[in-house]
Amino acid sequence: MKGKMILYTFPVHTSFIDRDLEMIRPASGIKPLEFTQSPIKLPVYFILQFFQLLWFLPRTSQYLCFFGGYHSVLPVWFGKVFRKKCTIQAGGTDCMNMPEIGYGNFRKKWLRIATVYSFKNCSLILPVAEALLKQNYAYDPQINPKQGLLHLIPDLRTPIQVIPNGFDTGFWRDLGKERKPLSFLSVATGTSNLARAKVKGYDLIENLAKQHGDWGFTLVGDSTYLSPNKNVTILDKMDPSELLELYNSHQFYLQLSTSEGFPNALGEAMACGCVPIGSAVGAIPEIIGDTGAILTQKDLILLESKILELLNKGIPSLSKKATDRIVRLFSFELRKNALLKALNLIS
Repeated sequence: MKGKMILYTFPVHTSFIDRDLEMIRPASGIKPLEFTQSPIKLPVYFILQFFQLLWFLPRTSQYLCFFGGYHSVLPVWFGKVFRKKCTIQAGGTDCMNMPEIGYGNFRKKWLRIATVYSFKNCSLILPVAEALLKQNYAYDPQINPKQGLLHLIPDLRTPIQVIPNGFDTGFWRDLGKERKPLSFLSVATGTSNLARAKVKGYDLIENLAKQHGDWGFTLVGDSTYLSPNKNVTILDKMDPSELLELYNSHQFYLQLSTSEGFPNALGEAMACGCVPIGSAVGAIPEIIGDTGAILTQKDLILLESKILELLNKGIPSLSKKATDRIVRLFSFELRKNALLKALNLIS
């Protein structure tokens, strides 16, 4: 790779990373460097990353990190020492302290130290949602209500600019196919881990499925997840074309996360015409707007009443509103232009 380039570091490769690379590559060279999520491998990866950053230093124009954490410490340090811009995209877990459900960087001492150092010493923070900065959390009463970077790092002075996710609505679209009545879909990875499943709201989904045996539920992303309910179908990770078909065969999309930044699958599902039902956390209410239902508290009876309200409103009109909202407010181009401007790649 010749010429100047951006070094992009992240703890795990996701579709979000691929979308960023697609947005940035036409405007700049960019080199993705994956870190690790394994505590055991951390020492090795710190050494590996140090020499990677050193090797690419002469060609590096700036650093970009997805999430703040262990993987962002050295890019931030290199940025300060060698006077190169370092931007961190805050995504969710790096802005939360929820030991009650085993979630958030700030619940672990050394990860908290790494996260605070990164956010206080980088050049720019780009959260994907306003709620990641400051929120008075009320969805799950067992969790501390003071969440978000400005609550958790009160003396944070780094410049901040919120840039929501964006979706390719030419690909993610309503295909006009017949949808199975009372069909519910949710997409998440790693849910065979019970703590992860709870963060993604699968405990509430299972309770809903138990109460309504004639409703159909599909959970996608981890084939090793086990459900106690016969009306719950478990599917493994899917490629985009398979997901497109699945979104278009379901009436409702469930995003009942206990904590969330800006869930990609919710935006994709809405673009495909799924009526959204989401918890009042992170950017979920902002994404859904008036196109579906927003659950203000983690409560099964409240969830059931919200679903009945939607059925009375009429699914086809809500489906169209959901698609139109993503096209209008969360397009690929809107995010791309905002991101390139923030990285000083366009004026």
